[in-house]
Formats: sequence, structure tokens, C-alpha cells
Amino acid sequence: MADPVTIGVAGGSGSGKTTVSRAIMDRVGTQHIAYLEHDAYYKDLDDIPHAEGEIINFDHPFALETSLLIQHILQLKQWQPVEIPVYDFTTYRRTSAVRVIQPQPIILVEGILVFAEPDLRKLFDVRIFVDTDADIRLIRRLTRDISERARSVDSVIEQYLHSVRPMHLEFVEPSKRYADVIIPEGGKNLVAIEMVAARIRSLLENPRSMSR
Repeated sequence: MADPVTIGVAGGSGSGKTTVSRAIMDRVGTQHIAYLEHDAYYKDLDDIPHAEGEIINFDHPFALETSLLIQHILQLKQWQPVEIPVYDFTTYRRTSAVRVIQPQPIILVEGILVFAEPDLRKLFDVRIFVDTDADIRLIRRLTRDISERARSVDSVIEQYLHSVRPMHLEFVEPSKRYADVIIPEGGKNLVAIEMVAARIRSLLENPRSMSR
């Protein structure tokens, strides 16, 4: 049996990574894809570094248990199921629940820092970077954090200025150079998404055709 094809989707916070990932799954078929979000591997609040004062730096690589994500990808590549954490973004802690992911011929991994970590980056057969202007990313982050994570406008902006933006410039933006494909405008770039989905479908039909 051929090894699964492993695909990474990176980009800044609010760039549209999840939209692109879900668009790919819709076109390729969710039944063929094991989908992992790097966000599920955040550490508990007490173990995450601070950016400045009381601001928790969720955008630094040290905030995530990437070693566990790597372990899970390797298990999926060996056709073994994995139990991924379920993170509560209102308490900033992992819950006692886990989500079981079954092995599939395509492994799709999404997160802002998935190309910034060398040991993780080398596991990807295809690397996609979603490139969106900073003002659009900030607006999307504001909307998401207020509606989904019970945050205030002031706290989101303060976090953006003191950790999100600096970490983007230090880690996320430089990792773009490792991408095989760059998708401008995120989920609105239907032409690029269709091209990527077509390539993934071809890999699904003939995994051995993939070469780096």
C-alpha cells in the first residue's frame, strides 16, 4: 500500500487557511482526507510563553506541542488512527475529550506555523501558503475572536500588536519561502483552489506520481 500524501496549509492568522482547507476537502472528498489542525495542539495556558506583560503569546512556536502533531502524522502515514486533543479557546486549556482521526490516503495539516518548524515541514509532500493582506487578516481575526472566543475588541487589538504581528513577521512570513504553491486572497481565489484540488485528485489516483 502506498504511503499517504501529506499536505501542509500555512499562512497568517485570518488569512483563510481553514477556508482553503475546507474548499479542498469539498472538492477532493472528505472521505479521502485526514484533517489535522495545528491549533488543536496548543499547550495549556500555564505552559505558553508571554509576549509582553500579561499578554499570552499564542503565535510563538513554543505555544504548541508540535512534537505530538509530528507523532500523529507519522502514525497516520503508517495507516494507524490517532487521538488528537480538543482545545477550549475560552479557557485556554485542553479538555479531557479527544477526537479520533482515521488514516486516509491524504493527510491535510493546517496552521500558521506548520512551515516554521523544520521537523514538521519536512513531512509535507505538498506545501501551500495562503497569502492575504494584513488588514484583511486583522478584520477576520477580530470577527472570529469576538464571536467565537468571547474576546473584547481591545484585547484582540492589543494581542495583535504585541504578539500576533511580531510573530507573523518573525516566523510566519519567512516560512512562505518553503511553499510549493502560494494562494493569494485565500478562499476567494477559486482558480487556485481548483488547480490545487485537481492536483490532489491526481495524486489520489496515482500517489507514486508525486515527486519533490
